[in-house]
Amino acid sequence: MSGKLVIGNWKMNGRLAANLALIESMLESPALQQARVAIAPPFAYLGQAATLLADSHIMLGAQDVSAFAADGAYTGEVSASMLADVGCRYVLVGHSERRQYFRESDAQLGQKLQAVVAAGLIPVYCVGETLAERESGAYREVVAAQLSVLSVLNGAECVVAYEPVWAIGTGKVASVAQIDEVHQYIRATLLQCHGGSDSICVLYGGSVKADNADAILALESVGGALVGGASLDVNSFGQICQAAKKTV
Repeated sequence: MSGKLVIGNWKMNGRLAANLALIESMLESPALQQARVAIAPPFAYLGQAATLLADSHIMLGAQDVSAFAADGAYTGEVSASMLADVGCRYVLVGHSERRQYFRESDAQLGQKLQAVVAAGLIPVYCVGETLAERESGAYREVVAAQLSVLSVLNGAECVVAYEPVWAIGTGKVASVAQIDEVHQYIRATLLQCHGGSDSICVLYGGSVKADNADAILALESVGGALVGGASLDVNSFGQICQAAKKTV
């Protein structure tokens, strides 16, 4: 499948019956059949999703991963190897909610990135600034510091997702110009400091919805979308996937 990448992050949502209905609707949606798309259900439902997606082009992702690379006595943890074993291709690392609620450190995120790549999976590394950091004008420095963690990968394949924390569930909306500026900055920083290819995929993840997807995904600097709540509605998600396909 060609086109910009769209990943649906279900966050802490889902039940067996609801997941079945949603995924079946996705598999029947013409908009999703033409898109490059992945979904990231909670850990508890990855097996169910993998089974339902087995004969489709829709890829599977995980919302997090353990910083411990090897199996062992780490109660409650899920390793990258386990995620690979159930069919995941992508793994979110450093999502703003993980940084905010669980105080994940750069050291932990570096370990997670390395574990994901070692297991043959592709990390989706999330970066972004808070409202205070945006208003102070320090947002570039914040994003650059977060990107510095990628040095542990030594050029291994990685997707970056820019999610301005101040534009997630706050009613505030990042303008197309603001989105484009930061995406261009991220691409330039990766190319200069981390050996990233000019074709590196940088997703946008700040409350992407059906009504703003066209404008956002039309930007050349934006390589796709990391979608939250809208990914739980097949019609909205389908419109976003259509917008991603249009740009190719």
